Amino acid sequence: MTTSTVESSAAVTDPVAAGPRKNRGRGKRGLLGALASHGLLTVASLIALFPIAWLVFLSLGPDKDDYLHPGRIWSKMTFDNYAFVLQNTNFFDWLKSSLIVSLGTTVIGVLIAATTGYAVSRMRFPGYRKFMWVLLVTQMFPIAVLIVPMYQILSELQLIDTYFGLILVYCSTAVPYCAWLLKGYFDTIPFEIDEAGRVDGLTPFGTFARLILPLAKPGLAVAAFYSFITAFGEVAFATTFLLDDQKYTLAVGLQSFVSEHDAQRNLMAATAVLIAIPVSAFFYLVQKNLVTGLTAGGTKG
Repeated sequence: MTTSTVESSAAVTDPVAAGPRKNRGRGKRGLLGALASHGLLTVASLIALFPIAWLVFLSLGPDKDDYLHPGRIWSKMTFDNYAFVLQNTNFFDWLKSSLIVSLGTTVIGVLIAATTGYAVSRMRFPGYRKFMWVLLVTQMFPIAVLIVPMYQILSELQLIDTYFGLILVYCSTAVPYCAWLLKGYFDTIPFEIDEAGRVDGLTPFGTFARLILPLAKPGLAVAAFYSFITAFGEVAFATTFLLDDQKYTLAVGLQSFVSEHDAQRNLMAATAVLIAIPVSAFFYLVQKNLVTGLTAGGTKG
């Protein structure tokens, strides 16, 4: 082999002579990929926000038929719709009823779901697997099938037109899903924590209340949010089981703006915007734990 051949081979294989190689790290995207992902997220955000912005815009139109000619709203925007809803309707009675029912469903539903999910996660009693599947099967029945038997049950218990009766109905919908959710979250908490609690002299319920629940805050936040939303926006059960218009929830009271031959859409839009405020406030309180709770329940530690 000649000297020139050796020198040329060394020049090719020498990393210093060849210059530093720019390797893109794993998981890193180029400028084009970053622009594409940000553009896609921007479009998705605009699509999600457009219905909300459109609802707020229609609520500023003074006439009930402004939705047919939305361009005319710009020249006559007003907050009279909000003033009318707050001053001339039973809005605050509807809000009180919605909060009573929603918060009652949240507290009772999460308590039952948490104890159920913990029992199935930690205890091995006969039929514990079938029990969870039975809870899941209850979600298969449509509301139209459940209304008649539930009405008969509440009527026999004298719970028609009561907040507690409606809370029990909503719990029958929220508890099965929340129990499955919390069971998956409790599975991620090590059994050693339960054993440490028993060593310290805690009862099973004491271990659950003092050690497990504080660690399960993200899962509880998701269950609470689901229970609150389930009760706050439901219409069919509330319309059937509440007879007094002063006990109507917001979702049912919204129907008062619709008659057989007319619909006051401007007032409906303003009321819908006002309805969204409590839900947004509740979401803000639990949003820190929502992502953690939704993802952690899907894996088992």
